[in-house]
Amino acid sequence: MFESIGWAEILVLGIAGLFILGPERLPGAAAWVGRSMRKVREFATGARDQLKGELGTDFDDLRKPLQDLQQLRNFDPKQMVAKQLFGDDTNGTKPNGFAASQPAIPPAPPAPKADPPKLNPGERPPIDPDAT
Repeated sequence: MFESIGWAEILVLGIAGLFILGPERLPGAAAWVGRSMRKVREFATGARDQLKGELGTDFDDLRKPLQDLQQLRNFDPKQMVAKQLFGDDTNGTKPNGFAASQPAIPPAPPAPKADPPKLNPGERPPIDPDAT
């Protein structure tokens, strides 16, 4: 629920609560917040279980679009293109996106051809009728 809150933010909230509520009321307020969060979590779990029990297999069909939206949060264009083209995820990539093994080195291009022979003054160059 609060994945984006780090320890630094929690510390700042604790210090702010200490100044606002004082040391006498802060433990009671923290306990109240904990109980309230636990109740909310229990209500959400109970509602989900009740909905799953009433809908049965339709519940999974209802959750599928939500799971697809969750996957869009972790959108990676490279994996999306590979999934569309090849029908599966790229198993050959590491978590950082680079290939697990180095690709084969392409062969070197052929060496350039030797210069054509020099023409004598007044000599016409040969003509290739297929090239024109």
